Amino acid sequence: MNQDSQFNRDADRSDTRPILIIPYMWIGDFVRNHTVVRVLNERWPNRPVDLLTTSLCAPLVDYMPGARDGIVWDLPRSRLAVGRQFGLAKLLRERNYGTALVLPRTWKAAIAPALAGIPERVGFVGEFRFGLLNRWRWGEKKLPRFIDKNAALAQPDGAPLPAEWPVPQLRVPAEDIVRWRQANGLSAGAAVALAPGSVGASKRWTYYPEAARLLAERGLEVWVVGGPAEKGLAQEIVAAGGPGVQDLTGTDLRNGVLAMAAAGVAISNDSGLMHIAAALGTPTMGIFGPTSPYLWAPLNGLAATVVQDKSVLSCQPCQSTICRMNDHRCMRDIAASEVVAIAQRVLGV
Repeated sequence: MNQDSQFNRDADRSDTRPILIIPYMWIGDFVRNHTVVRVLNERWPNRPVDLLTTSLCAPLVDYMPGARDGIVWDLPRSRLAVGRQFGLAKLLRERNYGTALVLPRTWKAAIAPALAGIPERVGFVGEFRFGLLNRWRWGEKKLPRFIDKNAALAQPDGAPLPAEWPVPQLRVPAEDIVRWRQANGLSAGAAVALAPGSVGASKRWTYYPEAARLLAERGLEVWVVGGPAEKGLAQEIVAAGGPGVQDLTGTDLRNGVLAMAAAGVAISNDSGLMHIAAALGTPTMGIFGPTSPYLWAPLNGLAATVVQDKSVLSCQPCQSTICRMNDHRCMRDIAASEVVAIAQRVLGV
């Protein structure tokens, strides 16, 4: 009998055991995990779907349609933390999961589901996880994109990839946006959200201060959104843009979600906030230089990528976190005026 014969009982509507997704925990990757949730919802409509999450990403689960719950459990990246693994396994065992999808290829990601005795533990072959997983998948390296690798695990083994995956979705109630605007002293007018942060300096477009000034000169409200690491950038942008620009950076990701939901358009580097904005349905401009839009751009229809088209750079995309060639031309040659003009067209002003 095929090892996935029980796992692939798609016609068995009596199976109501919950499913656990062990996702990648970077913010953008976590948002893209909602595609996996949607594929599982379509495949097994009677089985609740939960996600393991860090404290940082936990607010995202509240806005994900089809996700029942987020299991908040912070595990250190640099060490095993045996006690934490056993504690998580105890919690998972109590929740009676029937299936766990382990998206990361690391052996640490598979420890707690195995200790919990979850009957079906699905993941790609990698990092000596024999004994930890029992529903192996092969062929990960042949899958073209990150989303293909993750969502394929939610399908029956060997199923062909669809032409298009269900796009990630985040839904924020309109009344929450109204309360958030009021709490922050913001008007109800059109605003542009700027997300100048990213993991890796090479992905950061450096013309946000000039863009903020141009947008404010055109009478638009401008918000700078990000985490504590972006506070210095936000202050620089506010100083350049004047009183029409506000610093909305903070420690709570929920604030970033609400800001992106309230904005009329979002301008972002290749970052988690770019994926949040796109999943919310906010028109999103993702500025790409060293990374590939094919691999990492949002799947959502209202998201577009901005790349320099003045010259062909042999080093692009390099996927490097630090530019070592051409003095960052892939980002420097994207002018602030060009980005602002696109934002104005989107807003119709």
